[in-house]
Amino acid sequence: MNSTKKTRAAIKAVGGYVPPEILSNADLEKMVDTTDEWITTRTGIKERHILAPGVGTSEMAVQAILPMLEKNNIDPLEIDFVLCCTITGDMIFPATANVICDKIGAKNAWGFDLAAACSGFLYGMEVASKLVESGKYKKVLVVGGDKMSSIIDYTDRNTCIIFGDGMGCVLLEPDEEGYGVQDSILRSDGSGREFLHQKAGGSLRPPSHESIDAREHYVYQEGKTVFKFAVTNMADVTAELLERNGMTGDNVNWLVAHQANLRIIDATAQRIKLPEDKVLVNISRYGNTTNGTLPLLMWDFEKQFKKGDNLILSTFGGGFTWGSMWLRWAYDPK
Repeated sequence: MNSTKKTRAAIKAVGGYVPPEILSNADLEKMVDTTDEWITTRTGIKERHILAPGVGTSEMAVQAILPMLEKNNIDPLEIDFVLCCTITGDMIFPATANVICDKIGAKNAWGFDLAAACSGFLYGMEVASKLVESGKYKKVLVVGGDKMSSIIDYTDRNTCIIFGDGMGCVLLEPDEEGYGVQDSILRSDGSGREFLHQKAGGSLRPPSHESIDAREHYVYQEGKTVFKFAVTNMADVTAELLERNGMTGDNVNWLVAHQANLRIIDATAQRIKLPEDKVLVNISRYGNTTNGTLPLLMWDFEKQFKKGDNLILSTFGGGFTWGSMWLRWAYDPK
């Protein structure tokens, strides 16, 4: 079969949203023992956006999706499937994807949530692309983002400086011209859970007075261990993906890397010998939005992408989870 006739899942539209309230490094200096210089040199973050209390993750998704659909003249009734990649769903159940479908009027769609910490959006792209490739689904939304402020302890200077709130989304459609998702390598190692997790709130340790008093409903991270694993694994899997496809950094137009730490992004780019001008970065403005970083990058830089560009998506998250994906961009700037 002619390879150009193979059905692939291609991104045909992108959307994004960050809340208006900004929490700057100067603000954090008043809350915990830290400085703007310390945060900037170690993470590359200058500010992050914070969603208002009483507003859930689904609302950010709505604000990302509806303008994207309107811009591309797509009726929500045309959407077949919604995959919401998040670890901060509105509720334990029902799935936030179901809530999103209701709020945007996607009455003909079904969907569910996918939780893989910071790697969730990339995992979601893999799952959703296979649904499109099956030929059964024509318009699929992959939504990724988190209200990390809802699970961050703002007395813990090790974690509160890193995370922000935000949401991004992409529309996947079938493509037979050779664009879209080409290949991916996804990995996980559950033994890493002890270094990055939320201690309480699940079935192992349900909410109680004790768990709340012990502040166990917040993100816990052993920063040095996570950093070491992230630097190695994200760079390794990205290099492996290129090698498997006979590619080098010369073949890559854009590196779309998870925005957790500028040093991790730089290490990944250096591993595949990619110049700085091909590395997309917005961590200084958003911090780590967990599932939101990759789609927010594509939303921010959409106007720079050209049809046929090779994008390499790379990520690392709690669990541990990590992976890389190669896709060919399917449209010119609009």
